Amino acid sequence: MAKPKVFVSRIIPAAGLDQVKAHCDVDLWEERLPPPYEVLTERVKGVDGLLCLLTDRIDAALMDAAGPQLKVISQMAVGYDNIDIPAATQRGIPVGNTPGVLTEATADLTFALLLAAARRIVEGVNYIKAGSWQTWEPETLLGADLTGATLGIIGLGRIGSAVARRASGFDMRIIAHSPETSAEEAARLNVTLVDFDTLLAESDFVSIHTPLTAETRHLINNDALRKMKRTAILVNTARGPIVDQQALYEALKDGIIAYAALDVTDPEPIAPDHPLLELPNIIIVPHIGSASIRTRNRMAEIAAANLLAGLRGEPLPHQVNSL
Repeated sequence: MAKPKVFVSRIIPAAGLDQVKAHCDVDLWEERLPPPYEVLTERVKGVDGLLCLLTDRIDAALMDAAGPQLKVISQMAVGYDNIDIPAATQRGIPVGNTPGVLTEATADLTFALLLAAARRIVEGVNYIKAGSWQTWEPETLLGADLTGATLGIIGLGRIGSAVARRASGFDMRIIAHSPETSAEEAARLNVTLVDFDTLLAESDFVSIHTPLTAETRHLINNDALRKMKRTAILVNTARGPIVDQQALYEALKDGIIAYAALDVTDPEPIAPDHPLLELPNIIIVPHIGSASIRTRNRMAEIAAANLLAGLRGEPLPHQVNSL
């Protein structure tokens, strides 16, 4: 019997890719950059399954280009705003993602960024590289304390909750704006629920963990930034468009807030000549929230399991849409 034909839009860890290769006829995109939309549309023609990444636009036209035999779309990511879910549902195509597995790794990176911004770690590295370190000085590179500070979490889902647990270990006061979280769940995490404006006004650190939706796009805009403390530090490991980057640049440049640390930008990748990269009071890393060996291997395994289940006509272990 012929193996099902699938297209895999990037090289993924062998923990998942080997499973797919063992059971499928695989067309693998091996370039470093994602396939252009036109190329992706051509390569999916006639496939039974598609394993894709956040960088791939999977819309109705692409699904139609693939053909009616397309049985499953499996994404190696927890988010899926790049996929037209209603279009997939209308066509009877299950869509899989990889939730839960990247929670702890992303929470770890969030706290790494929070600490690096608070203690000005990158500035310290650059200070030495520039030859500026000549002696110990009482007022050089003074940063912010975490102990006793207020952390404001926007979105108390899996990752936001994991960040709250870490913050408790630093004896931080934790507040959150998370309309879908019950008071009982917040209390279990030692978190006080507040409205958005209160969170902005009272937080020494603001950490974003809400999905990207029409309502959250540019949630952190010029008005929001001006409601924050001038000493505040903003951390975003969610989605780049939640923050208005032009407004953030102006706020950092003018001292409206003190610091920012981003794992995500808008667009991605950020251009190397972007004005934000010229500022000393920001850290930007290349969307590495889930980039631990164990986490990426597990994501690949789940993506493969979703793909293979869909090809067999079985329910996906982690399915986004209801059919």
